[in-house]
Amino acid sequence: MSRRVRIKKILGGLVRYLVATVSLSISFYILFALIFSTQEEKALQRENNLYRSRYQQMKEQESLIGDVVDGLLEKDNAIYEGLFETSAPSLDALTAADVLLDGSSSPDSYRLMRMADLIDDNFEQIFRMLESRPDSIPPLTLPLKDMSYVQAGASVGNKHNPVYKLVMRHDGLDLIASQGTPIYAAAGGKVSMIIRSHRGKGNTVEINHGNGFTTRYCLLGEISVSDGQKIRRGQKIGTVGISTSVSAPHLHFEVRRKGVVQDPVNYLFASLSPEEYSRMLYMTSATSQSMD
Repeated sequence: MSRRVRIKKILGGLVRYLVATVSLSISFYILFALIFSTQEEKALQRENNLYRSRYQQMKEQESLIGDVVDGLLEKDNAIYEGLFETSAPSLDALTAADVLLDGSSSPDSYRLMRMADLIDDNFEQIFRMLESRPDSIPPLTLPLKDMSYVQAGASVGNKHNPVYKLVMRHDGLDLIASQGTPIYAAAGGKVSMIIRSHRGKGNTVEINHGNGFTTRYCLLGEISVSDGQKIRRGQKIGTVGISTSVSAPHLHFEVRRKGVVQDPVNYLFASLSPEEYSRMLYMTSATSQSMD
């Protein structure tokens, strides 16, 4: 065999060896990659799983925030209809969500300025409505002086009655106070009814404020006004008493609009700080048992 032929055979063997080695290495690498993940790949996979779970949580939070905004708008509209006989000024739900979501794409200063403009516009609409309806009842003042939100009990709704041990309709707001505490008119008007009784809601004074609005002060001890008497806001009309059908002395305070029961808490926002008012809202809605 010539030397050239031997060299060709050697080179051919080397080439075949190299090809086989490379092919085997690639095969092993692919197999290893399919079966075993590197630390970096494992970290990326964990991160992807985390993002996937957080995305679902964010979708749920977005839905929850949307429900909260809708609930606030509905509550706001109910208050406006009760106070001013009109729908609440429109509020862009996306703008409201911007305030609730801290991760908005717009700068904080821009969002705050936009919300401030909306608030100014809403107040202007309120004032225009009040000017056009001088007979509308203004926001009420508290019938008890220097009271705190902790004195607020159950408000309007189905509440557990402590006397009959049943769930019954409660038509007013319970304001806890000791016997003999002075009671004051929540707004000006004319005494339209006086009831003297030791049963049910006890001694009661009703004041007609015009435009279909009346307030009732029940479970009184002393009555300091007479039927048909004109009353100014803040005038003393009686004292806190008690009757045989209540568990403890307190004022049962009612607001009616054309005979329809209203939630008194909705009319007391001007008498309290925002913090006190929000706490009173929570107290009255969370209290499931009335005192009368």
